[in-house]
Amino acid sequence: METTTNTQKIHYALRVAAAMCFIGHGAFGIITKAIWCNYFAVFGIGKLMAYRLMPVLGTVDILMGILLLIKPIRAIAAWLIVWGIITALCRPLSGEPFAEFIERAGNYGAPLCLLLLAGGIKLNFRWLFSTINPSEPVNEKSLGRVKTGLQFVVFLLMVGHGWLNLIQKPGLISQYTALGFSNPVNVSLLVGIFEIMAAIAVLVKPARPLILVFLVWKMSSELFYPHFKIFEWVERGGSYGSLLALWFCLDPMMQRKHIRTNKLSISGNR
Repeated sequence: METTTNTQKIHYALRVAAAMCFIGHGAFGIITKAIWCNYFAVFGIGKLMAYRLMPVLGTVDILMGILLLIKPIRAIAAWLIVWGIITALCRPLSGEPFAEFIERAGNYGAPLCLLLLAGGIKLNFRWLFSTINPSEPVNEKSLGRVKTGLQFVVFLLMVGHGWLNLIQKPGLISQYTALGFSNPVNVSLLVGIFEIMAAIAVLVKPARPLILVFLVWKMSSELFYPHFKIFEWVERGGSYGSLLALWFCLDPMMQRKHIRTNKLSISGNR
């Protein structure tokens, strides 16, 4: 019974996270974020057309996010994986550091793990337009894949953000300056080292208390964006959701049942 309850928690953490990515990203389309012109330029689209397309794409994103909250159709989650990768790749393709792509691993990682939890990816018409039932039992194999997937997602998003701190991204330096730090460059370096060490710890041996610390850290640090704070915070829902889902995966009761099931499987094979 405990496992079923926790798998539902994992489902909702990832589902809400994916919806937040859609809605936060869509909000920037509605308000026509100027830097998006650089990303449209990757596809040869000029500024005038970019500003016309932004609200359209933003509206679609928001509608997708709301629909995912109301009715979790697999096609929507699958589209967010593709869309999340495309939009994140636009950053390095437009001249920004590759770390910007890695740091957004939660955007495409959260919906991927949501589909893995629901039995994996099949990509046929019937599967795409079927609805995920959060009450369906999850086998131990799927749960193991989700846990591993979440470890990699959290590793990437924390390494990416740490990398941006180490290379002293101007936006981060501005945040630390606004917070009153007299030496924001040193703060940026220290934060970068901390986040990369934290990422390695998650990948090698994730500990539940540390995951909770990283979750609080991530949710707090993302509040410091100087412009459109709430939209920036919402758009990064994939990061919080991935950390929270991993925290649920590491529940001692789930771990004990997972070990017990594996032992029974080995004994049966003998």
